[in-house]
Amino acid sequence: MNLSTSSAQPSLFGDDASADVREPVLMSLNPIYFDLIWAGEKRHEFRRRFLTGQSVRWYVYLTAPVARLGAVIDLGPAVVDTPQRIADIAEQARVGNGASVFEYVQDLPQAFAIPIQRVVQYPGMPLDQLKAELGSFHPPQGYTKLRNHPELLSICEKVTADSPTREMTVHGH
Repeated sequence: MNLSTSSAQPSLFGDDASADVREPVLMSLNPIYFDLIWAGEKRHEFRRRFLTGQSVRWYVYLTAPVARLGAVIDLGPAVVDTPQRIADIAEQARVGNGASVFEYVQDLPQAFAIPIQRVVQYPGMPLDQLKAELGSFHPPQGYTKLRNHPELLSICEKVTADSPTREMTVHGH
């Protein structure tokens, strides 16, 4: 299911229009954290650097042992604050998580807590197929803006053209 609209006419309810303005990015995610999202225990993505002031459509590459491009997570605009405030958000969401997030970002002047709004999982594309279709593929360490990589964006859109295997809206930002 592709959540973007192909209509040139704006939606009366604004639902479809918001999908069009999200910045498409590719980021890797450890499957452990992906499982925490589905369990309702992870409601923010914490990063050392990220985009500010905009919503993002995150095409998720799940790292080994899954090694597959197979999900989309819609993210709200990042909360940008001091490492301690970002760690406080992590602790509030899941008791005991604040310390590890603080350790991850403590050396920075600011860090990012990005609200997870919606998650959609697809059958996906394994690493070997990604490499075959693109000639080469190296999962990003940070994030990759897909507007700068049209071939990779096309593969991501191809993966999300399949029917989803599961989806959910995340509450409680």
